[in-house]
Amino acid sequence: MHPAFSVIFLTTLIGAGQGLFLALYTSQLYSALNVLPLPLQDAHEFYGLGSFVAFLLLVAGLLSSFFHLGRPERAWRSASQWRTSWLSREVLVLPAFIGATALYGMVHYFNFNPSLFTIGAGFNVDLSLLIGAATTVLAFLLFICTGMIYACIKFLQEWASPLTVINYTLLGTASGFTLATVFSAFIQPQLITFFAGWAIIITIAAFISRAISLIRNSRIKYKSSMATAIGIRDSRIQQKSRGFMAGSFNTREFFHGMTDVFMKNIKWAFIVLVFFVPVILLSLSFNQATPLLLVTAFIVQYIGLLAERWFFFAQANHPQNLYYQTI
Repeated sequence: MHPAFSVIFLTTLIGAGQGLFLALYTSQLYSALNVLPLPLQDAHEFYGLGSFVAFLLLVAGLLSSFFHLGRPERAWRSASQWRTSWLSREVLVLPAFIGATALYGMVHYFNFNPSLFTIGAGFNVDLSLLIGAATTVLAFLLFICTGMIYACIKFLQEWASPLTVINYTLLGTASGFTLATVFSAFIQPQLITFFAGWAIIITIAAFISRAISLIRNSRIKYKSSMATAIGIRDSRIQQKSRGFMAGSFNTREFFHGMTDVFMKNIKWAFIVLVFFVPVILLSLSFNQATPLLLVTAFIVQYIGLLAERWFFFAQANHPQNLYYQTI
């Protein structure tokens, strides 16, 4: 497939925004449960500003998606098929999640966070915890919708797997927790270890999941062949020409145009940039957590995610390529 950079930025930016919100809410929930014993100074500003950063990432991702549309003014129509289309469901869930994230941030930033009720021995439930819980559900629902857009396409066998949804979830969450580590270095340094530890754990989990998907895709036995493409049962079929010399929509949109060497190199590049380098840099932060070190970890990981998402789209082998494989 031909990767569209608008979709690459859409999925990586909203993934980081989702992950950042989940990191913020996790730290708040841990504090409420006294798992994080350290008292946070100006906690309302920390969660408020952090949610604003997540909001900016989500809006940037949403805006980038419009560059993929031929008629952006008709984008609203994409939500009409929500009963059957995962894309329509994503179109509905994404704005809902953006709005919920903004509401969660405003409740904290303006310190309008009244206590609602108490559970058990002192677990105080305030307004932001309830809003955060609902927003968390939307975050995971958005991961599912985004991943299922591709996982539900059965004839693209590289995508048609539960691993697609799992990878989208883990990679987005990992980048968000890495970004939360950067954010805490400037606002709440005492949370660096907490966020960095979780970022390492989730990044390792994402590596395992992505490695399994790479191994799976390398062993795929394709259901389509030259024989099934033209309906002739013969093992000696050879294609000499695609039948025309100029390019077409099919040859532009379903071919990435890169060599096998390039595909191999970009695969190893994103493996190193998304997983190995960030884990090393985040591990170093336990001893000397400098903002520059953590900023570098996030930038390197995000660049790697751009390469990973490009590879994800390019690796999908559309069955129509059987007709156009010879130039």
